[in-house]
Amino acid sequence: MRILVIEDEKKIAAFIKRGLKEEGYAVDTAFDGAEGYELARTEAYDLIVLDLMLPGLDGLSICKKIRENKISTFILILTAKDKVPDKVTGLDSGADDYLTKPFAFEELLARIRNLLRKNKTVEAGSLKAKNLVMDLLSHKVKRAGKEISLTGKEFSLLEYLLRNAGTVVTRTMISEHVWDINFDTSSNTVDVHINHLRAKIDSGYSEKLIKTVRGRGYTLKA
Repeated sequence: MRILVIEDEKKIAAFIKRGLKEEGYAVDTAFDGAEGYELARTEAYDLIVLDLMLPGLDGLSICKKIRENKISTFILILTAKDKVPDKVTGLDSGADDYLTKPFAFEELLARIRNLLRKNKTVEAGSLKAKNLVMDLLSHKVKRAGKEISLTGKEFSLLEYLLRNAGTVVTRTMISEHVWDINFDTSSNTVDVHINHLRAKIDSGYSEKLIKTVRGRGYTLKA
């Protein structure tokens, strides 16, 4: 899943980015409001972590402009403004959640998971397809009860496929949600990772879950 962090304090932005990447998320950062809004408007993100006090364009304005443009990306405001009226204004401006600084990173992660959970039905913190189960909290994947070892990027790729199980996702869609803005779209990286994932998920099973849809992309059986 791909996250945009709009935060002008570079140390805080780097801390959040590092922690989220360790959890398997693809993360882009913007250090001022104008840059952040442009990325939010032109790139595909699953969630935006948004500071309110930003140079150029403040966070509330970004939030309102995103919603005015019918962009439904989840927005989590992360700010030092901790008064009740500030929270009410932020949520009324279109934010989905509001967390104040200083914050515990574990709580930020929990709130991110909670928002992303709303994208698809997630039972007890897990994603399922047939006899394949992904535990989003422990980062463990099992098929027919047998644990499968995945790299961080393979886990992220499988999570995206599971969240879109039963539908065809193109290579572009995959790259937009699993890799960051620096991804080289002309490479065969997506296909290579799909092949590695397929070898781990489907090897030894008569029913193959990951299917290639010729000329379109890939789908995972629901």
